[in-house]
Amino acid sequence: MRGAGGGANLLALRSHNTALVLDLLRTAGTEGISRLELADRTGLTPQAVSKITARLREEGLAAEAGRRASTGGKPRTVLRLVPEAGHAVGVHLDRDELRAVLADLDGTVVARRHAALDLGAGAEAVLGRVAAVVGELGAEVAGAAGGRSLLGVGVALPGPLDHRRGVLHRVTGFPEWDGFPLRDALAERLGGVPVVVDKDTNAVALGLAVGGEGGSFAYLHLGTGLGAGLVVGGSVHRGPRTGAGEFGHQVVQLDGPPCGCGDRGCVEALCLAAVARGEMGEAARVLGTGAANLVGLLDIDRVLVGGRTVEGAPRVFLGGVRGVLEARARRTGEECVGVGLVSGESRVAEGAAQLVLAPVFGQDG
Repeated sequence: MRGAGGGANLLALRSHNTALVLDLLRTAGTEGISRLELADRTGLTPQAVSKITARLREEGLAAEAGRRASTGGKPRTVLRLVPEAGHAVGVHLDRDELRAVLADLDGTVVARRHAALDLGAGAEAVLGRVAAVVGELGAEVAGAAGGRSLLGVGVALPGPLDHRRGVLHRVTGFPEWDGFPLRDALAERLGGVPVVVDKDTNAVALGLAVGGEGGSFAYLHLGTGLGAGLVVGGSVHRGPRTGAGEFGHQVVQLDGPPCGCGDRGCVEALCLAAVARGEMGEAARVLGTGAANLVGLLDIDRVLVGGRTVEGAPRVFLGGVRGVLEARARRTGEECVGVGLVSGESRVAEGAAQLVLAPVFGQDG
């Protein structure tokens, strides 16, 4: 498996003007877009567009998509993105399982992996498992894309963590990971392939935003733990220390049961306790209470819920969260925000791939 330098030049891709052109090529789809249209929509000069598209064609990222009749003069050549010219691996590390996907430049998943995992087995064992899976997927890229390299690997897992430095903090229930430099350690294990690390909830939120979910919204993920991904004004909100979204550890019952974070009465502890008792309706009500607090604090447009526990009883959780939010709206006289379900076992892994892909197109990664 080759590093990012062997294929598409990642530094070149991340230039602002190139990102603008690539994004328009992607949204144009198979029909393509002309250089004149690219100049008009980006505000760049025709000469600048020609230089950028020439480089993209040399790197195999863009190709001719035919010709289109013009209002005068000769027909215009239109260009399209070549999705298979670059790939990213997205990895979801949960407390008890690993899911990984290989996605092309369009974000289309072309391969998947799923395996059991013990996040408490230690860094060496976990890194070895991740490296093996990335190696398997990287081999598929080499076979399918004529040896082109990966653009990078995105890793998403429970927080809290430092997204900028790729360093984990005290993952609830796994204090041994506190301070571990996951990004740098994995990049070294992978021979220099770029690695991005973020919370599982942020990865899903980014994937939703890239996929067209507009406005400001919260994604609430209830699986082996509980967290939130926040999108405000179209961008993932991580905060100045990248610690935003620790939704599960808001205290809603001062004398409540102990939580793995060391506090008492956290939404996560109450939710998971209700789930353990088989009381899904109560878990949904607690989740809705936390969601109502979030709506009141941030005035977001929409609340989306997902995760394996939610998917086990989607109607119960949707109805329970919606019921609490509707009751809040009646009390405040405000319009009730929308509530929706995010389904799919690989949504976190797919969002993790977007941690690498989205910046290529000038989107928040």
